[in-house]
Amino acid sequence: MSRNTKAFTTEDWQAKRDQFVARGVSNGNRHLAAKGEGAVLYDIDGRRFIDFAGAIGTLNVGHSHPKVVEAVKRQAEQLIHPGFNVMMYPAYLELAEKLCRLAPGAHEKKAIFLNSGAEAVENAVKIARKYTKRQAVVSFTRGFHGRTNMTMSMTSKVKPYKFGFGPFAPEVYQAPFPYYYRKPEGMTDESYDDMVIQAFDDFFVSSVAPETVACVVMEPVQGEGGFIIPSKRFVQHVAAFCQKHGIVFVADEIQTGFARTGKYFAIEHFDVVPDLVTVSKSLAAGVPLSGVIGRAEMLDAADPGELGGTYAGSPLGCVAALAVLDIIESEQLNKRSEEIGKAIEERALEWKMKYPQIGEVRRLGAMAAIEIVRDEKTREPDKAAAAKIAKYANEHGLLLLTAGINGNIIRFLSPLVITDELLEEGFGIIEEALEQL
Repeated sequence: MSRNTKAFTTEDWQAKRDQFVARGVSNGNRHLAAKGEGAVLYDIDGRRFIDFAGAIGTLNVGHSHPKVVEAVKRQAEQLIHPGFNVMMYPAYLELAEKLCRLAPGAHEKKAIFLNSGAEAVENAVKIARKYTKRQAVVSFTRGFHGRTNMTMSMTSKVKPYKFGFGPFAPEVYQAPFPYYYRKPEGMTDESYDDMVIQAFDDFFVSSVAPETVACVVMEPVQGEGGFIIPSKRFVQHVAAFCQKHGIVFVADEIQTGFARTGKYFAIEHFDVVPDLVTVSKSLAAGVPLSGVIGRAEMLDAADPGELGGTYAGSPLGCVAALAVLDIIESEQLNKRSEEIGKAIEERALEWKMKYPQIGEVRRLGAMAAIEIVRDEKTREPDKAAAAKIAKYANEHGLLLLTAGINGNIIRFLSPLVITDELLEEGFGIIEEALEQL
């Protein structure tokens, strides 16, 4: 803690937050973090919180992993930031090589590093537009891609992300995306896929012509939209459509990447090779870093000076990311992700049998969610109940987040280094919250 910090109480800091920090910044938990270890946070009063939020999916390798701490500390002692555009440094180049080798596809790839997930998506759009010489951008209903003007335009959820912040970027369109839990009654998943695929094709007749589209940007699993998992058939159809019409297919792996779904990249589950991949969040274990990885000819479409930024790809972020990749491999976090996801699914299905508020349990690896509804038959979203569950958890030592267009999804984003014992303890708190309903 900084000098004189210990003289302030939690209430003092909360008062400072209310007085000096913009109201538009949300706080799901108003305690003050002091120390993090693995899947646990401690506040300034020494209270322990099990972390099922992972800084919104940023901490797959956990809080303050010793390998990350050592890498950042060693780098800070040598060099903090010369600016890659001013003078290069090895960590940037090492990380670019590793990610190009890890990203799907045997084709030649290149990478660029940036600061935030939104910035990665912005640059993927810039690269696609430069390469195709087209303007239109297609994302999907319920998708979330960031809070800048362009990425807000691509994002589906109006409140709290878009309301009052327009006008938005032009030539941005949102295509239909499947949501199997909410398919028409009596329809099979296969028939529903037929319907959504046809709607996707029709979209390029009624809303935007494919020959004007620079890129289609898809989250392999929708994150903020509610952890919605599409079928392999749908994703493969979108990728084939893009290839047929010369459209750049972008996999937004910002929340899904780096072992969250049991693979380095979630798109691997769908046997699809994207043209570009955007990455951030768990890439660098909490040190700000993002990137775009993709086909070399696309990354090279822009001329020198047209891509980059002052802090883009900082040495601290790059060495942290190199440590993360080492941890994922050495600690077998892709395997651990599936184990965690299975444990969540098994417990959540038990809850579903007991609590009618749980409409569906879904997951891909450890990217898991439960949907909270008012009634099992009508499936009406129950945002208030989901908020009560999250509030109870946060008040009883468990960091827990909601998601979804209607705010009725409880999502699980614990660090993948979490122990079975902590998982069980966290499950117990959620069960107490469900009992309160």
